[in-house]
Amino acid sequence: MATGKINVSVDNIFPLIKKFLYSDHEIFLRELISNATDATLKLKHLTSIGEAKVDYGNPIIEVKVDKEGKKLHVIDQGLGMTEEEVKKYINEVAFSGAEEFLNKYEDSAKDAGIIGHFGLGFYSAFMVAEKVEIITKSFKDEPAVHWTCDGSPKFTTKKSNKETRGTEIILHIAEDSTEFLEEHRITELLKKYNKFMPVPIKFGMKTETLPKPEGAKEEDPAPTKEVDNIINNPNPAWTKQPTDLKEQDYKDFYREMYPMQFEEPLFNIHLNVDYPFNLTGILYFPKLTNDLNVQKDRIQLYQNQVFVTDNVEGIVPEFLTMLRGVIDSPDIPLNVSRSYLQADGAVKKISSYITRKVADKLSSLFKNNREDFEAKWNDIKIVIEYGMLSEDKFFEKADKFALYPTVDGTFFTFEELQEKIKASQTDKDDKTVVLYASDKEAQHSYIEAAKAKGYEVLLLDSPIIGHLMQKLETSKEKISFARVDADHIDKLIQKEETQISKLSDEEKETLKTELEKVIGEKSSYTVQLEAMDSDASPFIITEPEFMRRMKEMQQTGGGGMFGMGNMPEMYNLIVNTNHELVGEILSTKTAKKKERLINQSLDLARLSKGLLKGAELTEFIKRSYEMVK
Repeated sequence: MATGKINVSVDNIFPLIKKFLYSDHEIFLRELISNATDATLKLKHLTSIGEAKVDYGNPIIEVKVDKEGKKLHVIDQGLGMTEEEVKKYINEVAFSGAEEFLNKYEDSAKDAGIIGHFGLGFYSAFMVAEKVEIITKSFKDEPAVHWTCDGSPKFTTKKSNKETRGTEIILHIAEDSTEFLEEHRITELLKKYNKFMPVPIKFGMKTETLPKPEGAKEEDPAPTKEVDNIINNPNPAWTKQPTDLKEQDYKDFYREMYPMQFEEPLFNIHLNVDYPFNLTGILYFPKLTNDLNVQKDRIQLYQNQVFVTDNVEGIVPEFLTMLRGVIDSPDIPLNVSRSYLQADGAVKKISSYITRKVADKLSSLFKNNREDFEAKWNDIKIVIEYGMLSEDKFFEKADKFALYPTVDGTFFTFEELQEKIKASQTDKDDKTVVLYASDKEAQHSYIEAAKAKGYEVLLLDSPIIGHLMQKLETSKEKISFARVDADHIDKLIQKEETQISKLSDEEKETLKTELEKVIGEKSSYTVQLEAMDSDASPFIITEPEFMRRMKEMQQTGGGGMFGMGNMPEMYNLIVNTNHELVGEILSTKTAKKKERLINQSLDLARLSKGLLKGAELTEFIKRSYEMVK
């Protein structure tokens, strides 16, 4: 038996490992199984090129819990190690690697958000174990080795009587980590991190029901047998070629990833590239609502089929983090902080590639089956609009397939829309005005007034549409957006001809004074007298486009004006000086009747705008019944 001391300058590296290496102790199992997988796949490669003269067979990795003995075993049938290799890879490389890693990250490890560190993962075992044993036999014809270390830099090595090729790691679980002796906890970890590992992982046995033999009676129980409980799928869909997969395979894999999702995804995008970086994966567009809250089921990042994280910011463009699916790349550096990731050249290329693939897929869906694309628009528009706002290259491509639906359910691309409305909706300054509503019901009377003029009204109701309209107004020439209730329709699209008012300037001044007296000085309404068609409404309440849009944009982040969200609501009260009722208000001699007519007219306008609520609505109804009597 040989004893020795690991040559590290830190007196005791293990408390540091426990304290700084990972905030999440549970990843020790991921690391050990990752190493076991490497050892198995390396053996496969050596046998395929004739360097290892052994029968590769059908190796598995086995995880065993010995609750009474407080031990956890991870056993593989891979390369194994000779005594010389144990000395090199365990005593020298692993621990010097650990020390170097800790020296680099000791101060910042907690803040850096270390994602993982593959290859040197063996020493993570000491986060949960007070003692670790390695029993290993190399595929070369050399004696087996038994290495033991108790969490100090001292270790012992002796010969072992292990006869089968491979490595067994035995963790003597520490008192503060006994959760890892519970079968349900180990099952949970294996399913979280190792669900798609490329080598089958066995954890215990399970009972399998066999077909009944011929001639068996209906009441006879079906025969059963005990089989290995393999908890992973070594050949997940993303590792296969798109040509080998049917639509159902993609749907089945979505179920496998998100068993609690009951809605089918709308469509998928298969990623498969090997130059200038390696990346495979499948992204799914789920049905999305206008709720921008973080999705519960997120894109999962793997490295060679080992789960790393479902926090993929910096790798996947932000607008696509609302999608679901999997990305697997050996080229994403996993042992660094997220701020480093965002500046990494390879990661930027990966992010651009994913953006391009998504844009190309959406473009082909639009071209190949526009009707289906239109049917799905409401479920995917948030992602597309967000992408157009945040990624210029995506904007360029999406500008050709992004849709603008009307209140009547017709869909236009921006180019088609421009062509359709240019003649009728261009104002006296040669600017094309795009009219839109955000709520068909609440803005019904305004929509009808616009349609009566032969104008198209879009239905734009996503929470970020204000930001997108601003981008379109700055990137397109002579275009502006106006919500139908931002002003009366003749003012929204001003033509050369102007209406002549039936009231003289003096009468208008008198009317304005009387209106302001009834409405009150502290009112949120600014009175504007306008000459309109005599059949247009007498009183119209509008909310100026600029002010309202700035407020809305500030609520969804941005908007450029500080404190906008705290501003009081401001409205314009537009009074049609050509309407019969307005003339009657002016000519009414009784002050009380005049006040009642003004209040009733104002409340009707507020009702139309959805602003009449609570006690004021009750009072209005009561007053209206009195008038009917």
